[in-house]
Amino acid sequence: MLIKSAKASDIRASEITPVSVYLNRRRFMAALGAGVGGLALSGMNAFAAASSTFEVTPGFTVDAVQGYDKLGPQDEVTFPMPVFSYNNFSEFGPEKTDPRNYSGNFKPRPWRIAVDGLCAKPGALDIDAFLKPHGFEERTYRLRCTETWSIVVPWVGIALADVVKRFAPLGSAKFVRFETVLRPEEMPGQKTAALNWPYVEALRLDEALHPLAFLAVGMYGQPLLNQNGAPIRLVVPWKYGFKSIKSIVRITFTEDQPVTSWNLKIPKEYGFWANVNPAADHPRWSQATERRIGEFLRRPTMMFNGYEEEVAHMYAGMDLIKNF
Repeated sequence: MLIKSAKASDIRASEITPVSVYLNRRRFMAALGAGVGGLALSGMNAFAAASSTFEVTPGFTVDAVQGYDKLGPQDEVTFPMPVFSYNNFSEFGPEKTDPRNYSGNFKPRPWRIAVDGLCAKPGALDIDAFLKPHGFEERTYRLRCTETWSIVVPWVGIALADVVKRFAPLGSAKFVRFETVLRPEEMPGQKTAALNWPYVEALRLDEALHPLAFLAVGMYGQPLLNQNGAPIRLVVPWKYGFKSIKSIVRITFTEDQPVTSWNLKIPKEYGFWANVNPAADHPRWSQATERRIGEFLRRPTMMFNGYEEEVAHMYAGMDLIKNF
């Protein structure tokens, strides 16, 4: 569980109507049975903040507790339909609607995840065995794209730091490399030369151990949809969205900085670090403002996507314009 110092400007998740209340009828009915039904919708959030049951797959349910809720006064959970239908997931195509339109044949089960490289306890596990030792949390995070659009999403998943520690990286390990599944017959974008497949992303080890780094298996109270990275994806809320690699099948501990997909393809536009920084413009547009999905007006971009207090210490002394 994360510990934070509350600020007057923070708004708690208990003050925001959670979209999961609308999407999960079982939780809604449980709330009614608990006497919440007579309250206004905002009052239902007290129930959403409590421990709840999350069904990862039939026969495998876990308790998910509220884990993190630091949002600003202008943040609201994004309505789910745009999040389900407006995506960057190049494995299914270059357009925003391609993941929704062309992911129907993708099979997120069965699923295995290999953990290897510079670690003392490597292994290849079925996803249920991979997840079971860990505590599930519901975390509401901002996510910002390099293309200047942004969303606020309630995720369900596990702390990446707990996974990293479980597999015991060696002292020589400095980075954590993540790899997406390679299935061109199910992911038509992989039949193109858009990127060198499979998709690869990476974090420095201290970034992977940061309490905010998260492996998500659900969003809005339900398992991840194919177009959103089923069955498991990374969420790194202080970095641009392309760092949050989807449909992960391999996690590798390395000493050398891995070559990552977008940095390899367009190094002048996509740096390895990818920290949200309003002062570090994209070569083709300003990053000073962003458009929150569902809103008409643009808003200022926040340093580290609003998580500066938590993560800035990791980059002390770095040139964050040069190391974009």
